[in-house]
Amino acid sequence: MRVMHKDRVDAIGDQWRRERPDLGDLLAMEVFGRIYRIADAVGNRMEEAYGCFGIGRGEFDVLATLRRSGEPYRLTPKQLAGTLMLTTGGMTGRLDKLEKSGLIAREPDPDDRRSVRARLTPEGRELVDNAVAAGLEVQRAVLGRLSPDDAKLLGNLLRELLDAAR
Repeated sequence: MRVMHKDRVDAIGDQWRRERPDLGDLLAMEVFGRIYRIADAVGNRMEEAYGCFGIGRGEFDVLATLRRSGEPYRLTPKQLAGTLMLTTGGMTGRLDKLEKSGLIAREPDPDDRRSVRARLTPEGRELVDNAVAAGLEVQRAVLGRLSPDDAKLLGNLLRELLDAAR
């Protein structure tokens, strides 16, 4: 049996229990407080990992989306924006930066002469392949605190919560 230490979320819960005992069970607050804090802490570590490659999380997301799309690693800005839940204006800024860095190229869309497609360059592919491996190592290091069975259980439980949140 693991010995659990008190953390900052426990302290927040204790304060609410003292000030608002009428709230009752605070498990939901504590669970989601921890999820938020984990996402924030791991996100910061991922940002550091991507920074070693000269990109931030936003640029990584664009490059990774292009890479995951498969050959020829080409999508329209609208497709990218929809996948990343960005406005097309926000996407334009990211694409400008990535094009200037030589990590993507813009090409005419053969299906729509009014549009362009963003294509991952060979340099962009190499960079995102290295960055995704570095980011995965960060995630594995954090998840490595759990046993493989607990990590799998956590993944399944989080999938259920995500489904319930939609």
